[in-house]
Amino acid sequence: MNTIDNMLQLKTWAVVGATDNKEKFGYKIFKVMLEAGLEVYPINTGVNEILGRKCYPTLKDLPVKPDAVDIVVPPRVGEQILRECTELGITNVWLQPGADTQPVINLAKELGLTVVDHACIMVELRKKEA
Repeated sequence: MNTIDNMLQLKTWAVVGATDNKEKFGYKIFKVMLEAGLEVYPINTGVNEILGRKCYPTLKDLPVKPDAVDIVVPPRVGEQILRECTELGITNVWLQPGADTQPVINLAKELGLTVVDHACIMVELRKKEA
């Protein structure tokens, strides 16, 4: 099984960069993951609630440790998030297109994280359903 398939088996996720702005990928990704039956926690410092779910300011604030983190933020923020994942013992990260620049991918690998890049989780979840 490849990394994408393995990651899609995981049930508890955090989406860093989730948003209540329906036009943005942070919203669409969060919604598709919820619809796929995953336990998903939105992370965004400026938002209180998305689709009726409490939004948390940081990964450290979550009530549970997620199996994986989906990253939908600019690369400079992504690097910070990767370090936070390492501190919290979260080893699976999915870098959405746009967040997956080479320096971010390199850092994820240096930190020993299992990383998916150059793939969109919405697309992969839809393929799985098809």
